[in-house]
Amino acid sequence: MQDVLIAGGGPAGLSAAIFAAQAGLQATIIEPRPGRIDKACGEGLMPGAVASLAEMGVRPARSHPFQGIRYIDGEQEALGDFPQGPGQGVRRTVLHDALRGRAEDLGVQWHRGRVGEIVQDDDHVRAGALEGRWLLAADGLHSSIRKRMGLERPARRAPRMGLRRHFAMRPWSPYVEVYWSDDAEAYVTPVAEDLIGVAILFPGDPLPPGKGTQKRFEALLERFPRLKERLTGTPATAVRGSGPFERRVARRVAGRVLLIGDAAGYLDPITGEGVRLGMASARAAVDCIRLDQPMRYEHAWQKLTRRYWWMTSGLLWLRDRPGLRRLMVPFLQRFPIAFSQIVGALAEER
Repeated sequence: MQDVLIAGGGPAGLSAAIFAAQAGLQATIIEPRPGRIDKACGEGLMPGAVASLAEMGVRPARSHPFQGIRYIDGEQEALGDFPQGPGQGVRRTVLHDALRGRAEDLGVQWHRGRVGEIVQDDDHVRAGALEGRWLLAADGLHSSIRKRMGLERPARRAPRMGLRRHFAMRPWSPYVEVYWSDDAEAYVTPVAEDLIGVAILFPGDPLPPGKGTQKRFEALLERFPRLKERLTGTPATAVRGSGPFERRVARRVAGRVLLIGDAAGYLDPITGEGVRLGMASARAAVDCIRLDQPMRYEHAWQKLTRRYWWMTSGLLWLRDRPGLRRLMVPFLQRFPIAFSQIVGALAEER
């Protein structure tokens, strides 16, 4: 019987497996998808996430540093530098390879399949044919485990979606650039010396994959003429979508099942903290399991995500008020120290 079963082989699940192995626990990842796991995301790792990678001994094969965030609204710009050191742009598939390679080096086992029925006892949990002392649900935004255990709660906001595509070209900026329009944002992240990722967040309902998604991306890009003019490179990947993003959860501990990463609750990617929070929640859950005090995880999760929920809610509140939102970049431009403090708070590990 394993110490920890982990449902989901994305960044949160792989991070949990690595932290568990480093703590001397036996871990098995349960994942139905073979090979690399890709996902539509901004791919910019905040300095806190970079620090977590170093702690885990994970070294992505390809990446590109960025020193902060640049907000762009029309002709207005504001810069915020990370006081902790640079972030890292990493292609999601490259990050997956690095995390999985490290997990395998540490002896983490991989079970290809689905979790199946979950049955708990006083001292173990069974997920399908596998048994462990604990089960970490890292099965993402649309977590089936969260839903099956009755922990899902209704969203409070209109749905927001995201689309992402890569372009083969040299990054033109040492920053992650965020372009604002009245109802959408475009994020440009350098992920290699010859590759950038462009992610666009917008309100709306889910779109089917394929040509409809590509046409929607191209239509949304028209709202950012300054960005479109810069995109001289060849599209390097197909358009990939994600969302709706908001996921509210009643609690994150249900007996011997702990929810981590996006499965534990999520609001919006507008602050770019998804991977950092996934790694931080994975470490917090493993720490509580190691101490045999799982109920402490709820408090730990609330503490490590409090600032994220507060700042994300604030930005979404501004997003819903175009008149006020248009004042944001000029204000940050006038007070760059304030912007750097905000960016620094977002970048902190905890």
